[in-house]
Amino acid sequence: MRASSSSKLPAGGLYAITDGPRADLLDVCEAALRGGVALLQYRDKTDDQGRRLAEANALVTLCGRFDVPLIVNDDCELAAAVGAAGVHLGEHDGDIAAARARLGDAAIIGVSCYDSLERARALAVAGADYLAFGAFHPSPTKPQARRARPELLHAARELRLPLVAIGGITQDNARDLIAAGADFVAAIAGVFAQPDAESAARRYAALFTK
Repeated sequence: MRASSSSKLPAGGLYAITDGPRADLLDVCEAALRGGVALLQYRDKTDDQGRRLAEANALVTLCGRFDVPLIVNDDCELAAAVGAAGVHLGEHDGDIAAARARLGDAAIIGVSCYDSLERARALAVAGADYLAFGAFHPSPTKPQARRARPELLHAARELRLPLVAIGGITQDNARDLIAAGADFVAAIAGVFAQPDAESAARRYAALFTK
């Protein structure tokens, strides 16, 4: 199925990641998109396949209205089923070659590199489209996540791929990570746990226009 959301990776900006099952998922994602989200990731770790399929389908359509790529977390088959722009793979979520074969050459395939430049080098060679590092700060989503230092972003510039910083990133601490080399900053609670997702997204997005 051809993707309905854009399959072109933006130059940078806010990478908003959804926070699991919630009744207002589409409404809050639309608000965040109005605020200037550059990339949206659908992240839902439950095993409710029917709901996840319906939500991902709806998000592809919604993201298409804003010309924003929808990335599916961890689930290559779901990404293929709904025609998402791509998939994000963690260390236990399959390899890039298999995802590329399933989703096609135009798909955006992002990978988690955690705190490892060595892993990032290997995944860059394997064909990743972007490299995500973190957690840079304590994260309510993954409190036990490995910690990365901003210097890692500077070192990873040698790989000449877009870099994503993730993990406890707020509008206040994002500036240092952007200065260190992050093309995108990822936020979950910073957008979707806020009373006004549109305003929260707009404040993150503004960090990339100054």
